[in-house]
Amino acid sequence: MSYATPVAQARFNVRLKPYAWPGQDISDQQLVLNPQPASAVDEDGPYLINTTRIQFEQPLTELSVASSFTMTITPPPPPTTTMSILDVREMAAASRDLSIRSPAPYLFASRIAGLDQAIADWAAPMLSPERSIVEAAHELTHAVHEKIAYESGSSTSRTPPHEAFAAGRGVCQDQSHVMISALRAHSIPAAYMSGYLNTRPPPGQQKLVGADAMHAWVAVWCGDDGWVTFDPTNDRLTDSDHVTVGMGRDFGDVSPIDGVFVGSTVQNLSYAVDVRRVD
Repeated sequence: MSYATPVAQARFNVRLKPYAWPGQDISDQQLVLNPQPASAVDEDGPYLINTTRIQFEQPLTELSVASSFTMTITPPPPPTTTMSILDVREMAAASRDLSIRSPAPYLFASRIAGLDQAIADWAAPMLSPERSIVEAAHELTHAVHEKIAYESGSSTSRTPPHEAFAAGRGVCQDQSHVMISALRAHSIPAAYMSGYLNTRPPPGQQKLVGADAMHAWVAVWCGDDGWVTFDPTNDRLTDSDHVTVGMGRDFGDVSPIDGVFVGSTVQNLSYAVDVRRVD
């Protein structure tokens, strides 16, 4: 990140340290900042997110943020619940869970993943109350994959789901927001997952779709099975190719970096992601 002229009193939220997610064992984790900030404070929450809040008190012209870690991933077991959508709705509404994994915050519209009548109507036949929640989520994953063509550069981080839905194209973020909007419109808790994707699988396995940047997918609260994760970009459940960094209501909660600064100048941002499988 660089600025055409120095800025003062810059403050940023960096969300690049993976949150503790089932099946992920993290080691050799480093977050390197250059230059060093005047202060850096690690915070947990309010969703499944690790945030490092950094502050600069001297003029800043450039900031480099490098996150690296080694992760051992145990693929999640396939979902086994036989609960219906109606069962899940009732269980979520009756839940008094106040933990970080509660379904309650993910039932309602959020800043980016708002509710839209056209998306709700389109998804309605797939989300009838008597259907199995897992079966319906699989069908919706496939439907979003078919409806929203993956097209790099076709949207921005602020594109609302109704625009991507109407255009019929977007990136992983848009596909996830559309799926989340559809589920929440039918009272099914759904969350936005942010992380990385190994797009270069072992020989003989299918290459996954995903840019060399953060990847996005969807967590669906399935009652007895808790959160089950689906990747509409690649029309599948997530597996050991998916590295979870955080979970929130939409991209706004898990943005890799955001913040404010004092000054009036042009900001340029560049990024790169490298995921390598180590045997």
